[in-house]
Amino acid sequence: MTGRAEHGTRTPGRLDPLLTGVTTEAISAAGGFAGGVYLRSGTPGLLRLAVLSGLPGPLFRPWWRVHVDRRFPVADAYRLGVQVVLADATETMRRYPQFAAGLPFQFGSLYVPVVGGPTTYGVLTLLRPSVSDATEVLPDRDRMAQLADDLGETLRKLEEEGGPGIAWDGEPLCVRPLASHPPAGRMGRFTWDPASGVVTADSRLHALLGVPPGRSTDTPQDLADAVAASDAPQILSALRETSVGRPPPLPLPVHAADGGLRLLELWTPEELPPSSRPHTVRGLVLDPDIGSAGDGAADLLPEGVFCLDRLGLIVYANERAAELLGCPRKRLLGRPLGEEVPWLERSAYEDHLREALLSSEPVHFHVVRPLDGDSEGAQAPAPEPGGGDWMAVSVHPGRDILTCTIVPANRVAEPAPDPVPASEGAQAAGAPRAEGPSAGITSMAPLYRPIVLAIALNEAVTARQVSAVVMQELLPAFGGGRLAIYLLQERHLYLAWETGFPQGFLAPFEGVGLDARIPGVETLTSGRPLFFESMQQLATAYPGVPLDAAEGSRAFLPLIASGRPVGSCILGFDRSRSFSTEERTVLTALAGLIAHAMEKAQRYDSEAALARGLQQALLPRRLSAHPQLETVGRYLPGTQGMDVGGDWYDVVESGQGLALVIGDVQGHGVQAAATMGQLRSAVRAFALGDRPPDEVMSGTNHLLIDLDPGLFASCCYIRLDPLTGLARVARAGHPPPILRYPDGRTHVLDIPGGVVLGVDPQAHYPVTELRLDPGAVLALYTDGLVERPGVDIDEGITALRVALARAGAPAARPGGRSLSGVADRLTAKARHVADRPDDIALLLATRRFEPRGHR
Repeated sequence: MTGRAEHGTRTPGRLDPLLTGVTTEAISAAGGFAGGVYLRSGTPGLLRLAVLSGLPGPLFRPWWRVHVDRRFPVADAYRLGVQVVLADATETMRRYPQFAAGLPFQFGSLYVPVVGGPTTYGVLTLLRPSVSDATEVLPDRDRMAQLADDLGETLRKLEEEGGPGIAWDGEPLCVRPLASHPPAGRMGRFTWDPASGVVTADSRLHALLGVPPGRSTDTPQDLADAVAASDAPQILSALRETSVGRPPPLPLPVHAADGGLRLLELWTPEELPPSSRPHTVRGLVLDPDIGSAGDGAADLLPEGVFCLDRLGLIVYANERAAELLGCPRKRLLGRPLGEEVPWLERSAYEDHLREALLSSEPVHFHVVRPLDGDSEGAQAPAPEPGGGDWMAVSVHPGRDILTCTIVPANRVAEPAPDPVPASEGAQAAGAPRAEGPSAGITSMAPLYRPIVLAIALNEAVTARQVSAVVMQELLPAFGGGRLAIYLLQERHLYLAWETGFPQGFLAPFEGVGLDARIPGVETLTSGRPLFFESMQQLATAYPGVPLDAAEGSRAFLPLIASGRPVGSCILGFDRSRSFSTEERTVLTALAGLIAHAMEKAQRYDSEAALARGLQQALLPRRLSAHPQLETVGRYLPGTQGMDVGGDWYDVVESGQGLALVIGDVQGHGVQAAATMGQLRSAVRAFALGDRPPDEVMSGTNHLLIDLDPGLFASCCYIRLDPLTGLARVARAGHPPPILRYPDGRTHVLDIPGGVVLGVDPQAHYPVTELRLDPGAVLALYTDGLVERPGVDIDEGITALRVALARAGAPAARPGGRSLSGVADRLTAKARHVADRPDDIALLLATRRFEPRGHR
């Protein structure tokens, strides 16, 4: 179904068999029917499918590339370093609606990161039948985890041997998994030892190839001479390539002396090291015919019967099937379905074929056989509505073979027409197709599901997130390499997002008015999309407008929501190309989805700005000070959801000392910020009255229960005497403080605490005493700083403790780091994370050393 890929950086001769071997073993060990390995690529943030076993590659082309930031299981496994277990379709839809929308079938799946040392190389994936109880999958997950660990360690060693990092930048290798049962039909085997040049064959091989009695097949040339002359060169070439670790990805169709079709499969019995001598080659020759007796019975059936293996190869067809498919049997057998019967792999029917491959239930659908399809199987254009013969197709899945029936049918509802007529360059599903920015020369509209973009846009809430979704979903689907999104503000267009354009090229267009004669403006003012198949065409239509490239094509799409202009979207392709009618229609419709999402995001951004303003007003502008105590606070808002939350910190005068406070109100948004303000005011009032820490916690707890906002909060309250260093601590469901001693040792303080505030009116909050020595640093923080999806919070607290130890002593000691610098260092990683699921608060305190001679 696909040719050998040109890979990125890799170790020749070892990576291919290594990946295919691990995938095959995972399918066998974990009870799957298909699997594969995704590897990182040369493009930052992009994973590529390196090996696919058990499924036809072209039929699953939309999933060959996955951006690591997408809400896909393979992306989460790679980005978060966690195993993803999806027991059935219901679990898949609940957790990954975009992925489920693309493959809405009954199957389960497993995803395990491939890690070697500090490097995550990719993800080992497995597709398997659905199960009702997720615990049934756990043993399979453990077996896959071991395989992934072994693969990661091997890749690490290969990378150390080979120099540059391992990456994959080509098409996937599509391989056949081990059959659960011996293949039907006659079969012969042979072995070739390149060292001696001897071929050893069994007696059945001679019968299959029609070798006359007394004639040998002791050498590769003898073997080549035993088949049709036209097939001899490819046999000799395939033997040589296989001996050095490059077997053909699919069985080779060859012909015996009598002209009968045979399938030749080659492999090596062991994994090949790089630059090794040729290794032993094993071969299998199969007659896909089920035999004359079977043919006679099958040809009496009124329905056509044909069989596909899991790579889409036709391994059997009766005469009636050949008649109804419009292609002679000799052309069908041993060939991919999409090459000989292209009208069966139109996008309207591809979902049915995918469902049969992924689920265990029979699939039934109707197709239109073109009226002008010739008997030799030449590709015919898609039928016009009302044209063509209707056929009823049923596909019965099996572990190794899909059995299909085809019969004439009465007229049914028309399927969707082919998105790209043959006259506009439509390409058969099995043909090679360009990847990367230049892939746009071939229509990708048939493979793109608008519902996937709609679901992803529904989850995006900010303009930045909407733009990121368009870049990750829309741009790759249509093969684009450049994207710019402009939003309308006060009759001027301002750049909201760009990728792929030369640095600084778009700067002159920032803030351009609606009276400018440029395509990005005119597409919005006219409401019509503009498509330019070449840069010359664009230059002719808009003379004098700067161009960012000499070659390529451009699409300018108006973003209009409910009749209101929102902005413009520009898609750039690095090669000249045409835009089919279907592509223009789809892109225009998708622009409407983007416009509605952007309009919603703009409203959200306005509301979030108000909420942020409220929160900033509630956070302390300055912290109460003392000559013997230095304090520093940091706050980082979350970047998901409402973008603001209920985290707060404070330092309040309390009698002769100071109260250090940190808290976290559940949830995000205006209500969480408002509740935080009320709690902060309450804690300040109790602190100013110099109430004991347990009374502060109890009083605040009763206040929150009386307010009844439907929220709870955690809090840590420390009453500190800066002169003596004595601290009294009460904790309500909050992460424990961390103490850094003057000598650099750090310790997570084991302080007993009560339940979170707002839950139990009878809650008790015990008080613990500790001492803060001069030069020591006390760190209070909220869970946003230490929590990561899929990782235990204790690991995050340990990481923060280690970071505090490495941050250095504060400047209270000569040569030390400033306390502000320590705070910046502890939050540096969080500041650079694009998507923070929670807000973060940090409060540091240190006692100053007394001046020398001062007592």
